[in-house]
Amino acid sequence: MLSKSVDAEELVAKCKDVKHRKHSAKKAARSSGGVYAARLGQDDIPKYEIPTSGMSAKAAYQIMHDDLELDGNPSLNFASFVHTWMPPEGERLMVENMYKNLADQDEYPATVEIQERCVSIIASLWKKPKDCKAIGTATGGSSEAIMLGGLAMKKRWQAAREAAGKDNFHPNIVFGANAQVALEKFARYFDVEMRLVPVDESTRFCMSPKRALEYIDENTIGVMVILGSTYTGVFENVQEMSDVLDEYEAKTGQHVPIHVDAASGGFIAPFAYPKYKWGFDVPRVQSINTSGHKFGATPVGLGWIIWKDVQYLPKELIFELHYLGSTEYSFNLNFSRPAAPVIAQMFNFLNLGFEGYQRLARIDLTNARILSRALDATGYYKVVSEIHLPYEGSMTSAIGHALESATTDTEDPQYYRRGLPVVSFRFSDEFKQEYPWVKQEWMQTLLRVKQWIVPNYALPPNAQDIEILRVVVRENVSVELIHKLIEDIVEATQSLMKKGTEAMLLATVSEKATDDRTQVVYSKPC
Repeated sequence: MLSKSVDAEELVAKCKDVKHRKHSAKKAARSSGGVYAARLGQDDIPKYEIPTSGMSAKAAYQIMHDDLELDGNPSLNFASFVHTWMPPEGERLMVENMYKNLADQDEYPATVEIQERCVSIIASLWKKPKDCKAIGTATGGSSEAIMLGGLAMKKRWQAAREAAGKDNFHPNIVFGANAQVALEKFARYFDVEMRLVPVDESTRFCMSPKRALEYIDENTIGVMVILGSTYTGVFENVQEMSDVLDEYEAKTGQHVPIHVDAASGGFIAPFAYPKYKWGFDVPRVQSINTSGHKFGATPVGLGWIIWKDVQYLPKELIFELHYLGSTEYSFNLNFSRPAAPVIAQMFNFLNLGFEGYQRLARIDLTNARILSRALDATGYYKVVSEIHLPYEGSMTSAIGHALESATTDTEDPQYYRRGLPVVSFRFSDEFKQEYPWVKQEWMQTLLRVKQWIVPNYALPPNAQDIEILRVVVRENVSVELIHKLIEDIVEATQSLMKKGTEAMLLATVSEKATDDRTQVVYSKPC
């Protein structure tokens, strides 16, 4: 009987002409410094232990370079919101400052000032009131920023409960079941009861403010509203949530603040929808987070958390430090942080300006609409995301569409439903009825063969029976790339319409291999 489990490393070791030899220190020392360190022959370089001796920098580079060639192409990774391109001048600035530690404020005062300028610029984009003194910081990403925003709400709630002589040991936080995992991490890591508001098609697969009210009580530290659902890109309604909480406070006397998770929308909404109320111009919003490395257009590793006013950042979260040569203040979860991403953010502000960011947001949304309409037009797919649909309050949705088209810029995002440049789609009901044997998840595999990374996954709990494919349209996604993607989606779909095709065989085999592969990283047994 054939074995169902084959260890590739063990197999290779058995098939060698000579016995297993560890990487030789002598050979490494004698290496000529050539690209592969005198080719290294068949000498094994240990995978899970540090080598006894090193090798030339060129050899180490080439080995690592070759290993990393097996990764996917970031530019074709439509699963990710993370930005994948920057002008050479921006890259040069990052390399020049890659060894600077943002935590060392005394040593790098110019860099610290750049961070402060970024905080001021972002707070202004988010419509900070003139009488408020905003405070914020760069973080490693939106996950850390969300932790800080949640902690501030928890501390303020505990202080208010203690001052009122009430129990402050059972905090809860409310957000939609469509939330990104970072929000759940905050609740679990910092002992806050997580109250998930169910979502479904009637709520556009995002949190309904009226439904959220059912989960709020005197122990609620705050509500997290998502400006750009990771599933469909839809903006949750911050103003409506605030209005509902105003009514709740008028009836109960309980004040419940809002934190806006604008991980992706924080650099889309100010530019694509400048008149839209979602930020600090909504009085109940106390803090907002975003990711610079998403639509802020920096390389990965940058988030921002900003509080509308210093009063919303509890003093017990601010640490005073004296051991780096001066008195410094820190309110990050992580102490040492790279300065380069912050410098890249300021480079983008200078390079793009408001008009440049607005141009990028509009182009991304325009290209996402092209892809949405094309998918709908095939008849094979139904688009679940909404940014291609006319905004109900605009003339685009009325009989006067033809007149409006002749007199206005119909590429202006304000004429369409608000959201991120995200295209979420599924097989149409007609397609599923005619080809019931075709699994939608097979499309992920077939597109990966063409190097496209397009994830297929279930919608949040309460809607988990619906699976979607999702494409994030970023700056590097041109119209030409969209055209090619549409061609490959149509070709892959049509290849599955006949039973027993090579495409179906490939998809099913790959599906089994994926199911067998663990996603959890453990150390190798010692």
